[in-house]
Amino acid sequence: MPQLYKVPLLLAPQREGGYTVTSPLLPELVTEIDSLDDLSANVSDAVEATLDAYAQLGKPLPPALRPNAQTKAVHFEHLVTA
Repeated sequence: MPQLYKVPLLLAPQREGGYTVTSPLLPELVTEIDSLDDLSANVSDAVEATLDAYAQLGKPLPPALRPNAQTKAVHFEHLVTA
């Protein structure tokens, strides 16, 4: 079963359209999206690449991303446009 992570994101609008997506929790995470419809797939890829880089460098994950051995529940927030 894949591990679930709660990763805060910052979406900075680009002048030419779309957004640059970063995370204060994972400074190495940077991706760009053309629309909010692209957010989930692009962020999933960027998180996976960032976690792979942490593993290759032997760098520990930030404490907020480490799995909680006490519970399997994950607090999840979702961006919704209406």
